Amino acid sequence: MSDLERMKTGLLDAEDAKEFVTFYIGEQLFGIHVLQVQDILNNVRTTRIPLAPPEITGSLNLRGRIVTAINVRLRIGLPPLQGKHSGMSIVVDHHGELYSLMVDSVGEVMPLQAADFERSPPTISQRLKEYSEGIYRLQDRLLVVLNIDRLLDFGRASAA
Repeated sequence: MSDLERMKTGLLDAEDAKEFVTFYIGEQLFGIHVLQVQDILNNVRTTRIPLAPPEITGSLNLRGRIVTAINVRLRIGLPPLQGKHSGMSIVVDHHGELYSLMVDSVGEVMPLQAADFERSPPTISQRLKEYSEGIYRLQDRLLVVLNIDRLLDFGRASAA
C-alpha cells in the first residue's frame, strides 16, 4: 500500500507526513518540499543573461515578475541534455525572489513519513550531497530531497 493510500485510509498520520513535489533528472528521482513550490511550468522560454554562470539558463517573466531560471542538471554537475528539452520548470520562492528550476520532467506530489527520512548515504556523489538534505528509500528507487537554500546559494559555491 502506498503512503498516499495509507494517508487516505488513516494509517499514515498527516502530522507525521511531509509532502514533496517530485521530479526527475535523468533516471534519478528528486523531491522539493511542497510548501516551497509556487508554480509548475511547461515549455518555458527564457532570455539569456550575459556573463551569467552556465547553470543560469536565463530569466523569464511570470505574471509580471522576473524569474531567474536555473538548470538543475548543470547545477548538480551532470552534463546538459542532448537534443530537445521539455522545458519543465518548478518555480520556488527563495528569500522573496522567484527561481525557476529547470528539470527533465515533473512527477507527482508524494506524501512520505518523516520517520523514513535518512541522511545522504556516503555513496552519493559529493556534488549532489552538497545540495541534498537527505533521502527516502522508496520501494523501487531512491528519492533525493534537495535543499533549496544550498542549491541557490551561488556565493557559497564560488567561495569553495
